[in-house]
Amino acid sequence: MDPPVAMDESRKPRTDLVEDDPFARTVRPASHAGVRDDGNWRSQSGPRVVQVQFSPFNRGFTQTYRPAPTLHTGSFWHFSQTELKDLGISLVAFSLGLAFVFNGGILGGMLSLGSALFITVPIFFILGLVAFGPAFIIHELAHKFVAKYYGCWAEFRADPGGLRTGVLIAFFIGFLFMAPGAVMVAGNVNRRQNGMIALAGPLSNLVLWGIGLPFYALFAGDPYIGLVTGLWLSANAILGAFNMLPFGPLDGRKIKNWSEPVFWTFLTIFIALAYYSIFQPAVLAELI
Repeated sequence: MDPPVAMDESRKPRTDLVEDDPFARTVRPASHAGVRDDGNWRSQSGPRVVQVQFSPFNRGFTQTYRPAPTLHTGSFWHFSQTELKDLGISLVAFSLGLAFVFNGGILGGMLSLGSALFITVPIFFILGLVAFGPAFIIHELAHKFVAKYYGCWAEFRADPGGLRTGVLIAFFIGFLFMAPGAVMVAGNVNRRQNGMIALAGPLSNLVLWGIGLPFYALFAGDPYIGLVTGLWLSANAILGAFNMLPFGPLDGRKIKNWSEPVFWTFLTIFIALAYYSIFQPAVLAELI
């Protein structure tokens, strides 16, 4: 029998390669064997997926490749200074956009409020920070930590263009459409792992929604706690439903590519949650 011939890497089937790898032009980690895929480069007989999540407003976060990203092999809980800064900037911009939305934007009457804006904008900024901030931050961190569990490099990167555009839209017309940023993920993962990384974000919103439901049921009549908990439910339902859409860089597309039953199950759940959270809150208050 002839000895096996090593296959040229450039000629291997790459049907599962979904994005470019930001480490492609950097030093590759040493190959080694492992029970589960840990993100390091080595020969694989099965499909290989390299996933990088992008924002629709910024092609590929190309500015973050200078200098090229480096693979951190230390603590599972590691956050780089760049990542912490980007998370903070995104959270502030997101909350500021919500403050403008809650005040109706310029076209919705902000000009008529005059000096009262110095009170209402900070109040609604804090409200957005408390009610909507966890839905956004924990969603992104869920992607990060599941990706790191599979051995990938994963860090959040803000999208400056998406943040500016979103804040301006909220300021002028009182409507929030913002791409604050996304978790960049790179490593060797199969299609199921890729789908699990994507599902982690919406799943975290489902858990947060469930945590908020009993508080809303208990305090729905309170003008303050009821408002915060109601917005908490809406924020997690809307963010989860939006990210389950099977388009572009959204989580739903990766989940659908992995498992149609999982995709349709979670999409249906989030559509129902969004409907009841926004249009039928009284029904939710009677559940518990």
